[in-house]
Amino acid sequence: MNDLHQKPVSPPPTLPRLFAVFLRLGATAFGGPAMIAYIRELAVEREHWLHKQTFQEGVALCQTIPGATAMQVAAYVGLRVRGVRGAITGYLGFGLPAFFLMTALSAFYSRTHSLPAVIAAFSGLQAIIVAIVANAAISFGKTALSGWKTWSIALAAAGLFWLAAHPALILFLAALLGMTLNSGQPTAPQTEPRTPLPSTARALLFLLAATTAGFALLAFFRHDLAQLALLMARVDLMAFGGGFASVPLLFHEIVVTRAWLNAPTFLDGIALGQLTPGPIVITATFVGYLRHGLFGALIATVAMFLPSLLLLIGTAPYFARMRTSRWFNHAVDGVLCSFVGLLCTVTIRLALHVHWDWPHRLLAAAAFGALLMKIDLLWVVFAGAMLAMLLF
Repeated sequence: MNDLHQKPVSPPPTLPRLFAVFLRLGATAFGGPAMIAYIRELAVEREHWLHKQTFQEGVALCQTIPGATAMQVAAYVGLRVRGVRGAITGYLGFGLPAFFLMTALSAFYSRTHSLPAVIAAFSGLQAIIVAIVANAAISFGKTALSGWKTWSIALAAAGLFWLAAHPALILFLAALLGMTLNSGQPTAPQTEPRTPLPSTARALLFLLAATTAGFALLAFFRHDLAQLALLMARVDLMAFGGGFASVPLLFHEIVVTRAWLNAPTFLDGIALGQLTPGPIVITATFVGYLRHGLFGALIATVAMFLPSLLLLIGTAPYFARMRTSRWFNHAVDGVLCSFVGLLCTVTIRLALHVHWDWPHRLLAAAAFGALLMKIDLLWVVFAGAMLAMLLF
């Protein structure tokens, strides 16, 4: 029998304990999607809250819907063991350390970014971020691209993104191409569970109503913050493939379309995002702080993470049924292919804003080589910052 709906071998934790456990895990959540393995160790092997198959189906769900995958998995564990309140608790516990640290770093940056040592460090980190995004494009490509059809979707997305087409249009066309080009190919069979997760519709409607009211109040009192919130929410809903998928979307909207930040400052925000635990989309906190201070950081962060949480809560009870549709699976595959093209394009755009003298080339090459060797991302960034201060 599928163990997805068997009772957990341990009683569900209290909400305070769930929060405390994920808060501690979130404080060391470096490496983005790599944290999924540690969440699995916590929820399946150490605490025995979930069975292995239950957790694996949750990972599949979180990889299918947009948003930061590791954050989504934390929310999924909470949803399984304590319902909607557990999902919110796990999500907050896992994400708060990154928010607090990023807010502090943003405040430090806004006051010290003109100092020579800080300029040197961030100058080198900009070259390293180019290497990180390039490595992400290669990693995405290895898993998403397997033939001329997938390559065609990726190249078409890259061309459209380079021409500044709207990201939503790119994602729609990629999904359509995924369904069209792969229409004759079968998908792996999915087994629909006998006893699905109870409906979360009532709780979801309440959360949607509260969210709508919050956006309405924000639009009435602070139209500028409402624009920031709507932008972050839209980016979150289009970030299929995990946190790195948000990088080209953020760059397009914040640097190219609205010119809220220049490209070097955006690169600095990505670099700070690599220094913090949690997903790279925590860069939203940096953008919000530089635009509107502490309240802007809070609004941008909530707007970046809330839509995908609501989507997880709403789709979890029906995910197994959705996975039985080959059209749904082909559409998701097409969207994931498009992000390879988007990452390639944003790598080029970011590289155009770096002064490529020999120290920058050396740092970028060393970082790229270290990432290919699977050296931890945090050490790559820290070492790069130290070398930058010595070289520049």
